[in-house]
Amino acid sequence: MNPPKKTKRRWLPYVIIIAILALVAVGLRPQSSPVETALAHTGPMRATVSEEGKTRIRQRYVVSAPVSGQLRRIPFKPGAVVEAGVTIVAVIDPLSASPLDARNRALAEARRGSTVVLLEKSRTTLELSRSELHRIEQMYAAKTISPQELESAQMRENAAAREVAAAEGTLREVEAQLAEIAPTDSAAQSGPVAVKATATGSILHVFQESSRAVTQGTPLLEIGDPTDLEVVIEMLSRDGAALIPGAKVELEQWGGATPLAGKVRLVEPAAFTKFSALGVEEQRVNVVVDITTPIEQRRTLGDNFRVEAHVVVWESDQVLKVPTSGLFRRANDWAAFTVRHGQAQLIPVKAGRSSGTEIQVLEGLSEGDEVILYPGDRIKAGQRVQPIKVVR
Repeated sequence: MNPPKKTKRRWLPYVIIIAILALVAVGLRPQSSPVETALAHTGPMRATVSEEGKTRIRQRYVVSAPVSGQLRRIPFKPGAVVEAGVTIVAVIDPLSASPLDARNRALAEARRGSTVVLLEKSRTTLELSRSELHRIEQMYAAKTISPQELESAQMRENAAAREVAAAEGTLREVEAQLAEIAPTDSAAQSGPVAVKATATGSILHVFQESSRAVTQGTPLLEIGDPTDLEVVIEMLSRDGAALIPGAKVELEQWGGATPLAGKVRLVEPAAFTKFSALGVEEQRVNVVVDITTPIEQRRTLGDNFRVEAHVVVWESDQVLKVPTSGLFRRANDWAAFTVRHGQAQLIPVKAGRSSGTEIQVLEGLSEGDEVILYPGDRIKAGQRVQPIKVVR
């Protein structure tokens, strides 16, 4: 019986040594690093440029004093509705008859004649620009010209329309002045002069509210249509150069519960220099946006209101994407760490567009790949990792 006991005791030290070595190996084994991950998935995505903008009324009209005299107190306040040629917005008691009145009438008549000629010329230019725009739109639809040529034609048509509107406003103002300039005889000059609104809309500003002496041409008040709004966005020139007319725009932070829809009408051809809050010199350009949301849904929006604009420069319904924090630069290329068999694996990636929070993946990843977020310098290829949170 003694020999078998000695055999068992002979193997016991070896078993203890093996157990100790196993425990040491387990203790020296690298611990898995906790990581946050996200799954590469397919879905809609769009790239936007976000900037602050301000609303403004498209057409503004300044009513000026047609004669020199004593202005009576203007009873209107901003917001009052007026009708062109009907509403009397101001009354002026003219000065006594002066030999200059005949000269002023002659000058006004001469100005009316030149304005009529300018208006006819502007209308002819507008007709030509519209015909040219129609022809270029057909050529653009046939893909025989570039988007820049279409944009130039649209800008020319828009500029011609503004010239016609300006000439019409000038003609109305001159005719109003002629109608209110009194004859040279002192009896006719003694009556008050009623100044009528030159456009239909609302009063925006009252420049001369109290009674006071005014000279001919003194601005009295400003009129505009507060429902006819557009948005002007001061955008970096490099971002504005990538936009084309018709690009979709979302307007937020305007005071309403839902964003407003709009589209880019014009990227002004000339940029300007502006200094940022940090003193950095920037080249910016004005981007003009038409609001397409019905007026019933934005009645509280007025002139010179601040908005947050998001201009869509690219969008797609189905793209493979991951959070931006899942990719990082490696030399001149993009790369990502994926989790496979409990280890971090380095994958070269070809990235596309970015929405700010997500980035498009063109090559390197597949649907469902688990990508490590915020890898930094703590994650190495082949390192054991343990996902603790998967971002959906």
